[in-house]
Amino acid sequence: MLRAFALALGQMADPRVLRIWLKSLMATLVVFVMLGAAGWWLLDRSLAWAGLNGANLAAPEGVRGLLAALGVLLGGVVLWRIVALAVLQLFADEVVAAVEAKHYPTAAATARNLGWHEELGASLRGAGRAIALNLLAAPVALLLLVTGFGAPLVFTLVNALLLGRELQDMVWLRHRPRADAPPPLAKAERFALGLMVAVLLLVPFVNFLAPFLGAAAAAHLIHRKANRP
Repeated sequence: MLRAFALALGQMADPRVLRIWLKSLMATLVVFVMLGAAGWWLLDRSLAWAGLNGANLAAPEGVRGLLAALGVLLGGVVLWRIVALAVLQLFADEVVAAVEAKHYPTAAATARNLGWHEELGASLRGAGRAIALNLLAAPVALLLLVTGFGAPLVFTLVNALLLGRELQDMVWLRHRPRADAPPPLAKAERFALGLMVAVLLLVPFVNFLAPFLGAAAAAHLIHRKANRP
């Protein structure tokens, strides 16, 4: 696992990977800003409907705006990893292809080219699973909020499970021989991969790079395992 991440990190300065990363980062930021603006407006309107208006507050707009901004910031902590991974899946084929071209040319030559519709479908399914499981985990996280570390731990473990599967599939879909073929990584390997990326997503600035490191590391893990005697 550590070797796979070391190899992935070593390729982050590759011009081809940098171009894909910048393209993905810009798309992620645009989607995130759009969701943030929509979330702020929705929260502001909801607070006004709930009674935070000129009838009972001297400066209702300022109070609502502050509360809505805080809500968007808190939501952003959870949504960032979902949005970043969903956008990355649109460019996943390019990331994995860059890794395979450099390190696994034989596999690159036999890879199946995913169409945009298949990549978009995988991205939407992955985002749907992430939103659903994070919503299911939210009540447990709220109960553990008083511990100070329970809520972040719950979301980290849930997203480790999600990330492990999604990162594996980014590579596997290019090489899967048939629809019912078993996944290449064991459950423990997928969880370890997802956990490392989930932890990196919590680190400021590093979280911009974490999904790419995960995709590249997944490629190394799967191909090195396939080539192991």
